[in-house]
Amino acid sequence: MLAVLAVTVGPFLWQLSTSLKGTTEDVYTSPPRFLPRHPTLHNYTAVADIIPVWDYALNSLQVALASVLTNLVGASMAGYALARLRFGGRRLAGLVFVTALLVPLESIVIAQFTMMRDLHLNNTLTAVVLPGAVGALNVLLMRNAFANVPYEIEEAAVIDGANVWQRFTRIALPSVRGTLAVVAIFAFMGAWDDFLWPLIVLSDSDRFTLTVGLDFLHGTFAQNPRLVAAGTVIAVAPLIVMFTCLQRYFFRGVGEGAVKG
Repeated sequence: MLAVLAVTVGPFLWQLSTSLKGTTEDVYTSPPRFLPRHPTLHNYTAVADIIPVWDYALNSLQVALASVLTNLVGASMAGYALARLRFGGRRLAGLVFVTALLVPLESIVIAQFTMMRDLHLNNTLTAVVLPGAVGALNVLLMRNAFANVPYEIEEAAVIDGANVWQRFTRIALPSVRGTLAVVAIFAFMGAWDDFLWPLIVLSDSDRFTLTVGLDFLHGTFAQNPRLVAAGTVIAVAPLIVMFTCLQRYFFRGVGEGAVKG
């Protein structure tokens, strides 16, 4: 576990350390020095002086929050329908979502771009959000979570006169809060880290997301690893905050659907 921790967390700690080092410190010392002698935040302000990093971060935040909202609403409703409702083609619909997981993005990106162009949405943040508005994996996660909720609870609600919408909002959703947190984290991470699709559909630099903006202007500060590290930390920080806020519900998702006493 310590070896895995070193491999996974070590590079981020190195980037964080490098981003806090001033120009008088050598970032390539051997053995490596993780603790800066004179920590400084100048590298972060320098990145903002070179590129509009905060504007890019705001664009990414808008896309990520929109993706979280659409996935929570769409995936939960679709998952509940697949798990609880009886309608023609339900099994086929579930198979379609499973098949969608096997389709690589590269094989449909041209079709997506053509569709956005026909809808006159190219070069907008809306076009960045739409293809991932409801992820197939999130729908299947919600379906499994709802399927694990004992049906007897809903039967009691039916006897009390609750309709489908009331059973969904008042019984099913509160029982799967852990899976909702998992969906929110996956949706946020996927939208925040996405690079290929925003690179294709966006053309104006003022609409770039953070990943695209940093890559387009990477050559501007390629000779200064301190600024590269600062940009990396800026890009990763929101993901850490997101997981920290939802980790309690994330780990609770293991026992989703259990009857509470």
